[in-house]
Amino acid sequence: MNNSKSVEISSQVIDIQIDAINKLKKSINKDFDEIIAHLSKIKGRIIVTGIGKSAIIGMKISSTLNSTGSPSIFMHGSDALHGDLGTITKDDTLIYLSKSGNNSDTIELINNLNKRKIDVIAITANKDSYLGKNSKFTIYTPIEKEACPNNLAPTTSSGIQLLVGDMIAICLMTLNEFDEKSFAKFHPAGTLGKKLTTTTGDLINFENKPEVKINSKFSDAINEISSKMLGATAVLKNEKIVGIITDGDVRRILEKYNDPLNVPLSKIIKKAPMTVKHSLLAIDALQIMNDNKITNLVVTKKEKYLGMLHIHDIINAGL
Repeated sequence: MNNSKSVEISSQVIDIQIDAINKLKKSINKDFDEIIAHLSKIKGRIIVTGIGKSAIIGMKISSTLNSTGSPSIFMHGSDALHGDLGTITKDDTLIYLSKSGNNSDTIELINNLNKRKIDVIAITANKDSYLGKNSKFTIYTPIEKEACPNNLAPTTSSGIQLLVGDMIAICLMTLNEFDEKSFAKFHPAGTLGKKLTTTTGDLINFENKPEVKINSKFSDAINEISSKMLGATAVLKNEKIVGIITDGDVRRILEKYNDPLNVPLSKIIKKAPMTVKHSLLAIDALQIMNDNKITNLVVTKKEKYLGMLHIHDIINAGL
């Protein structure tokens, strides 16, 4: 098979998937509103189950629900018939994924769920199937054919199931006002979580706080910058921040004065430095640094000097 043939086949697969998506869009009606309303009010969890490829898709859907604020667990359809049914409570609702909705395991499992009066939401391409007719709600996923040339391997149907799962998760997170801060709480170790939770106060070293008094000499500022190794030092007057001396300032001052080491800082400092609050997100502090072409920021809390933040502190934090 040459490359041109691969491109042609890939294009056909995409067209088949797009056609299925368009049909799904037309099949979604007010019943879907009822399903989302039901899921938003349950006291328990959303149990997701399926068999074969549907089970794999179910695992992803359950994971997405969990990460977007809707408690969920995945239960394999076959395992459910061998003891795992015990994990379902009367407060839970089960989402059942099955293209045909008529295989023997599905029928047996649905019968058991109905006996226990567990609410079931079917996601199936066969609304007249046993699953479709014996569930509290049914999300119909019209599939004319699989992308597989033999119309056998679950391809289009799997993609549509995944899409429906995303639709449910996004609707629920929107309804529950699950925002970026909520997302970050569920993803504290990821890059996105760090960006949405890490503040400037989290990154500064309170034990390594470079500072000199306004009545100090320039040589004192150089020593403080060298010993604290943050590329700058804050200048204070009566505990109030009145200036900052950076590595760049050191080079300029050394060139400007005949006896720079003995020059009082009160002669050098002309204006108060840019400061940021300890609660500012570190990623926003990084933007401030980039916009102003600086590498240090003075961090404060209630106008009190907390420490010096260097751009490398943010980068080293993985932001």
